[in-house]
Amino acid sequence: MTRRPRPGLLLGAFGAVALGDLLALLADLGPGHAVCKPLLMPLLAAYVAVLRGPRPLIAALLFGWGGDTFLLFDAELAFLAGMGSFAAGHVCYLVLFKRYGDTRRYAPGGGSPRARGTALVAVYAVALVATVVLLWPDLPADMRGPVAGYSLLLTAMAFGATTLGPRAAAGGALFLLSDTLIATGVADWPQLPRPDFAIMLTYIAAQFLLATGVLAVPGARPGTARAYGESETVGTTP
Repeated sequence: MTRRPRPGLLLGAFGAVALGDLLALLADLGPGHAVCKPLLMPLLAAYVAVLRGPRPLIAALLFGWGGDTFLLFDAELAFLAGMGSFAAGHVCYLVLFKRYGDTRRYAPGGGSPRARGTALVAVYAVALVATVVLLWPDLPADMRGPVAGYSLLLTAMAFGATTLGPRAAAGGALFLLSDTLIATGVADWPQLPRPDFAIMLTYIAAQFLLATGVLAVPGARPGTARAYGESETVGTTP
């Protein structure tokens, strides 16, 4: 009988590869980044699979792997393909939020869940409009439509993540930040020192928080159903 890999080992491998990728970016070691980056999402997807997480989550991470791989190539067609792959991943996340989301889990704060939800809609809507309006004049003409459409889907994903609780909400917000940093590079705006490092740091954290946020939701894995409000934990054993 074949033994399944231990989740802890897969998660440890993911962490080690993530650290290797970030160090390669800091050291400006292109080959190291080219080796590590495509390994990240398959390892995280394998971790989810061993824990018997939902299939849309595995699909979302594998679409992320596709996007990561395409973006290793410095070509407009590859960039568009990568954006399309990430967009498919966002659709998978939206399916998960629809299935497991609960508006009572909106990011914590004062007031009723409905009031917090309305405030979050306003915040994300303003962020979307401001980002597109500010970037629009500086984007290549043939990239404006795809970037605007992708930004709408990305923002919907980030907002939807708030229905799974603070962990997933943080992941959605970091994904939004990471892709906004990429968009500012496409628009040729002034960049932070080591922009690729900032992009990958926020992206890796985003995918990890989203994945573990989904896994922590009652019913997302067999045998994990529990009453709303109980503490969220992510198991590390099959």
